[in-house]
Amino acid sequence: MMTTMNRDTWLAEQFESSRPRLRAVAFRMLGSQAEADDAVQDTWLKLARAETADVDNLTAWLTTVISRVCLDRLRTRRGRREDAGPRDEANDVVATDVHGGPEQQALVADSVGAALLVVLEMLSPAERVAFVLHDVFAVPFEEIAVIVDRSPDATRQLASRARRRVQGADTTGSVDLVRQRKMVDAFLVAARGGDFEALLALLDPDVVLQPDQAALAMGSLRTTRGAEKVAAALSGGARAAQLVLLDGVAGLAWSPGGRIRGAIEFTIARGHIVALDVIGDAERLGRLEIVPISD
Repeated sequence: MMTTMNRDTWLAEQFESSRPRLRAVAFRMLGSQAEADDAVQDTWLKLARAETADVDNLTAWLTTVISRVCLDRLRTRRGRREDAGPRDEANDVVATDVHGGPEQQALVADSVGAALLVVLEMLSPAERVAFVLHDVFAVPFEEIAVIVDRSPDATRQLASRARRRVQGADTTGSVDLVRQRKMVDAFLVAARGGDFEALLALLDPDVVLQPDQAALAMGSLRTTRGAEKVAAALSGGARAAQLVLLDGVAGLAWSPGGRIRGAIEFTIARGHIVALDVIGDAERLGRLEIVPISD
């Protein structure tokens, strides 16, 4: 039987392993690193006080808890804003993170542009939670419904309405992050399934596959140009890869034995994948914030 001390140690270890994902979820919902860190701390306090013996998936449980924390904060913020006037959330993010380390600055620069934050501020708290959880982190509507206290169908409508508002706004390319996740996901499915035609449809005619020196040394890939050649090189592969956020942007990573050994960064333009940068260098991988999008 697990003692209280052992249980506390185990919970702390599980929480620390989930912390990057929780911070990513909270930041994308709240748009402020300081508020995101506070939300993560609130989640830890709730975990420490909760009875989790019957919890089958602690990561999903923590995602639910932090989402509820963020939803409460968004509702409180909305109420304050209605009383005090509009808030420039984009400036809040810059002010919060301008003195942060490289990881924080990359998170701000790459994952949520100022223009997207302005658009997200237009959404209701429930719309924002549904949109972020489903479109960025691929959480099922059935799970989101419990968080926002709606039926799954109503939750699907929340996300759909939010998506239309986001995609219809002029966000100078920031919203492409959502489309990128969908394209990378489609790429992963096509590559795993050996669907050559589907890969061709996703790749730009002049796409470049560029492994770094460490990836080249692994021997499975080489620098390749052109859609047909790249599709041929990747068709039937990526079976060990998983969809992740690489510094806030959708990409792929593989981690045999639980250790990240490689990643692929995607560059998307004009509705197609124009470059795939394969990273095998351990130092480069160590500098990336790698957060699984789905378990």
